[in-house]
Amino acid sequence: MPSRKIPPDSIRNLKGIGEKSEILFNRAGIFTTDDLIRYYPREYDAYEEPVSAGSAIPGRKNAVIGRIVRKPSVRSFGGNSITMVTLTDETGSLQVNWFHMPFLVSALKPGMLYVFRGPVIEKGGRRIMEHPELFTPAAYDNLRGQLLPVYALTKGLTNQAVRKAVTQLIQSRSRIPEILPEEIREPLGLAEINFALDQIHFPDSRENLLSARNRLSFDEFFFFLLGIARLKDRNQNSANHFPMKTVWKTEEVIDALPYRLTRAQQRVWNELEKDLASDRLMNRLIQGDVGSGKTILAFLAMIMAFENGFQSAIMVPTEVLAEQHYASLTALLEQSGIRDACPVLLRGSCTAKEKREIYEKIASGEAKMIVGTHALIQEAVTYSKLGLVITDEQHRFGVRQRMTLAEKGDPPNVLVMSATPIPRTLAMILYGDLDISVLDDMPSNRLPIRNCVVGTSYRETAYRFMEKQIADGHQIYIICPMVEPNEEIPCENVTEYCQTIRKRFDPSVRIEALHGQMKPQQKQEIMSAFAANEIQILVSTTVVEVGVNMPNATVMMIENAERFGLAQLHQLRGRVGRGSAQSYCIFMQGDGKKETSKRLEILNESNDGFYIAEQDLKLRGPGDLFGVRQSGIAVFRIADIYRDADILKAASQAANDLLSMDPELALPQNRELRKALDQYMSRSETAGSRDSGSE
Repeated sequence: MPSRKIPPDSIRNLKGIGEKSEILFNRAGIFTTDDLIRYYPREYDAYEEPVSAGSAIPGRKNAVIGRIVRKPSVRSFGGNSITMVTLTDETGSLQVNWFHMPFLVSALKPGMLYVFRGPVIEKGGRRIMEHPELFTPAAYDNLRGQLLPVYALTKGLTNQAVRKAVTQLIQSRSRIPEILPEEIREPLGLAEINFALDQIHFPDSRENLLSARNRLSFDEFFFFLLGIARLKDRNQNSANHFPMKTVWKTEEVIDALPYRLTRAQQRVWNELEKDLASDRLMNRLIQGDVGSGKTILAFLAMIMAFENGFQSAIMVPTEVLAEQHYASLTALLEQSGIRDACPVLLRGSCTAKEKREIYEKIASGEAKMIVGTHALIQEAVTYSKLGLVITDEQHRFGVRQRMTLAEKGDPPNVLVMSATPIPRTLAMILYGDLDISVLDDMPSNRLPIRNCVVGTSYRETAYRFMEKQIADGHQIYIICPMVEPNEEIPCENVTEYCQTIRKRFDPSVRIEALHGQMKPQQKQEIMSAFAANEIQILVSTTVVEVGVNMPNATVMMIENAERFGLAQLHQLRGRVGRGSAQSYCIFMQGDGKKETSKRLEILNESNDGFYIAEQDLKLRGPGDLFGVRQSGIAVFRIADIYRDADILKAASQAANDLLSMDPELALPQNRELRKALDQYMSRSETAGSRDSGSE
């Protein structure tokens, strides 16, 4: 059998990456050298000024300087050999443990000064540093100030392997031509592209890292906004090929609901009716907080389309959310006596036979309402009279996906929904191709979520509270920032956390894990079991951030809350408080910093996502280097709309200025830029975030 020809841009061309290594990199979404150079670090390991023993902060990596007073001891626990030494000074004490390293007993000399560097945990009232690196003060002094990249990882892929591959690529690759016009780059002080790509991985200083990140963030925003401008040009003043008349059926459905629409819902519904009946194509965004009632408005619009003889489709980013929307829609149609809509559910995990049957129903026009994931935009799907397209959680879809579904036949009316609390000034930039409606009130039957920000010493108290909630028949979410342990990042991960708390809770309490590296079928089975209250505690990454409606879940505990942006924490919190029972959110702070506590306290002050987003905007300045992307806007790899709000505004101004002078990018100096934009638009942008060990 002939060997597979390796493409010139494959990572296989890098020394040390064979077939097995290639598979590991592929799991992280790295196939080409371009994928690798743009696989940005998720944070950086900083060799900071050493602190005293009593100043070490639990929940993070510390460098502690201390003198060995007495000879280390070696103990055995269940076959594990642990070498222990205690550092004590006037500020306090710190226990240091190494596993399976008894030779340190003779290597560590009493009376000598060392720098110990490793993660610190709190256990039984004691602070313990586990398995640290060991340096002489002089050796550590040589490393102080360095910033080493820490990457998101998948199982089997090590941080060292990614660092090694990136280093080799930087040393061997051809320089990338600069495509950003000088008249844009110069006034804004943006770094040259090759400098930015080198320094984002291995920064020589914090200043260079900031410069690199600003350039790469600008590029992401700039190309995104140029793509949006193309959408806007195409959509603006487009004729509505599917004009609709207002119908009594929607009013009957509203009257029969078991609750009254809020004033904001009624106002936005009137805007939707007016848009759909207009001779101009609808392109509208509904922006509303978690639980503000966007979905019922989408269903009413679908019913209006059906009553006018048109198909409608609603596209969501996850199969779990698609399942829930389909179940809710079919129940509403049944209650409303709507018999002939023939709703179908189209997902990537459907069998070939199921897909064929669904395709036939859509193409023939039998299926008037289609619910699905990005499977809705596959080439095999042909629509009959697609008059309305709805995308839920729009920030999970890139420009290309926003275009593709709207290109199925004559351009349909477009309704976009987002629960991501984006300040209006930024929303108008990001959704420049859309009219914006805001749902700014909440249903009156919702009890406000009770919040608390606590340190890790509160964890046992939290577990006892969870036991009471479970005894009352309720369910729990526990959110961790990582899927698996990462050698460089001392924070909680789903895999180990799940195993640990299974030992802590009664065996009758079923505890399961959920994360983005699981197969869709496996995720679906777990969410279905959780929905049926067969699982009492779900330990998950941020995959639950998007659209799971579990009214019986009353408690969410978010571990290492400091590792998330405020807007994302608020989005996560919205998974509880969806039923009639009082709900609670516990923000577990792992780093012990006062400034972190102050930031998280904003979540105690308010349950208003837009207020929180505005505060996030004020607090997260451009000097915040760590935690590369926290906004949850998945189409951006490095840019963060809150932290980089000023860059977003600058990119918007630059894109507008450029297009006003050269709308088609036809001038000689813009031809390379146009080529790059065409490539950007043709790429299949992935929905959802890269769950590479981090989500």
